[in-house]
Parts: sequence; structure tokens; C-alpha cells
Amino acid sequence: MASFFSTYALPTIIIVVQIAVVVGILLGCVAYLTLAERKVLAAMQLRMGPNVVGPFGLFQPIADGLKLLTKETVIPSGANRILFVAAPMLTFILSLIAWAVIPFGQGMVIADINVGILYLFAISSLGVYGIVVAGWASNSKYAFLGALRSAAQMVSYEVSIGFVIVTVLLCAGSMNISKIVEAQRHLWFFIPLFPMFILFFISGLAETNRTPFDLVEGESELVAGYFVEYSSMTFALFYLGEYANMILISAMTAILFLGGWLPPFDIAPLNWVPGPIWFFAKTCFGLFFFLWARATLPRYRYDQLMRLGWKVFLPLSLGYVALVAGVLVYGGLV
Repeated sequence: MASFFSTYALPTIIIVVQIAVVVGILLGCVAYLTLAERKVLAAMQLRMGPNVVGPFGLFQPIADGLKLLTKETVIPSGANRILFVAAPMLTFILSLIAWAVIPFGQGMVIADINVGILYLFAISSLGVYGIVVAGWASNSKYAFLGALRSAAQMVSYEVSIGFVIVTVLLCAGSMNISKIVEAQRHLWFFIPLFPMFILFFISGLAETNRTPFDLVEGESELVAGYFVEYSSMTFALFYLGEYANMILISAMTAILFLGGWLPPFDIAPLNWVPGPIWFFAKTCFGLFFFLWARATLPRYRYDQLMRLGWKVFLPLSLGYVALVAGVLVYGGLV
């Protein structure tokens, strides 16, 4: 009995506790990212922002969550009830399970698998299904148009994201995310791969349907996109999924290009700072640019969005893959 507990039960309990801690921290970050966004937008527009609920408005996310929890979930009479409810759940669950392979520090990862990058890419690709199912199950032409628009946008920019990741893998020589971070101990990849760093971040904006690529939410022509028929907690799950994906893209940017948990310079005072603190700071740095883009940039037209993805980003990322591979092979670096 003791050997069974130590062999099977104890590792399972440890993993469940790790998952609970990561999910709890992530949900807290998502809640307060909504507050941070409203505060940053308010500062950039010279106004106060949320400042009534709690000191400095710190309880505003809690009030918003309680409001959504207590509202009635309205399901349209012509909707497919099962798929209508399952779609936001799928979107939210996918935004959580991607964090299984994200290392927060040295050895601080739930699943340190050798194909972590492929796992992330597979999970991000599945996000399209939740959006398409939501648009179709709503039995609304506006929702379905928004879903098709979002699916085309996400698929288009996943191609360029894939080629950007390939350039990082060529430089790191591994698909293990922890090894990709360790490969940047002496030089962060954003320096030799600066064009890919910018391209990855902009593609991340498009992948998460954020400004200036929020064509899905084009209020003037599509009302609110694929979630126009959603209310209450079903709407909140889409909302939480979007913000969790924002954090994920920022974390991936920190891991692939900014050295993950590593300090910027290998000197004693910086090495004393724990790795998770560096990782958190770099992720917040990326999130700030997400918010900054929303405050400053106008929305693209849809034809501009698709042209940028297929005629600019795709050739640029493909050409840089060939360039990096050539430099590594003929430079004798591999």
C-alpha cells in the first residue's frame, strides 16, 4: 500500500496541486489585467479610470465578476444549446492548458516535455474551433460572419507565427522550452532575431483579436462579432480566454526572445533576483504593449489585415528562416 501511494498517488497529488496553483495565479492575473487595461487606457486618455470600488479601484474586477455571475444566461431559441454553452468553455480551457509547458523559472514547470513548442502551437491552433462553433451555434448571421472573420484571421497569422518559432528553434537547437531559455544565457534572441521579434508580437496581436486587428468586434458592421448572442458567464469565459491568451503570448515572447527567467546581464546583483520575478516582469512588459496598442492605433480594414498577413509577414518570416538557416550552416554554428 505504501509503495502504491509513493509510486502513483503522491506524484498525482503533487501535479494536481501544481495545476491548482498555476490556474489560481493565472485567473488572478487575468482579473487584474482587466483593471490594468482600464487604468492604462485612462492614463493615456487623461482621465481617472476605475477608482470607486475599493481603494484605487482594486476591487473592481471582483465586482465585475460578481455582476457576471449573478446575471441570467440567455440562450437564443434557435441556437444549438449544447454547442452554444460548450464553445466558450472550450475557448477558456484551451487558454489554460497551454500553460502546462510554460516554465516560470529554473525547473518550475508542470510538464517539461521535449516538444513543448509543438504542444503550444497545437493548442493555439485549436482555439479556432471554439470561435467557429460559437458563431455557428448562435444561429445568428452576425455571429457567424464574425466567427468566419476571426477564423480566417487567426489561421492567417498562425502561419507567420510558425515560421518565427522555426527561426528560434534553429538558433536554440531544441524544442524543449527550458532549453530554449538556457540557450539565451549569453545573448537574448531578440537581438539577432529582432525583425522576427517584432513580427511575432504583431502576429500575437492578430492571433488574440486585439487592436488594431480587432476586426471580429467591428461594431459598425458586425455588432460584437461571434459572441454577440452571449451573456452572463458564457460571455465572461470568452472574455477570460482572450485575456489569458494575451498573457500567454506575452509569456511566449519573453521565453522565445527575452531570455525567460534569465536576468539581462550575468552579474551578481541581478542574479540575486529570483527567476520568476524576471519572467513576470518581462511578461508585464509585453502586456503593456498590448494595452498601449489599443490606446493608440486605429482599426485595420479587413483587406489590409489579410494583405499584411499573407503578402508581408509570410514572405518576410519565410525569408528570415532561410537566412538564419544559411548563417548557421555556412557559419559553422551547427
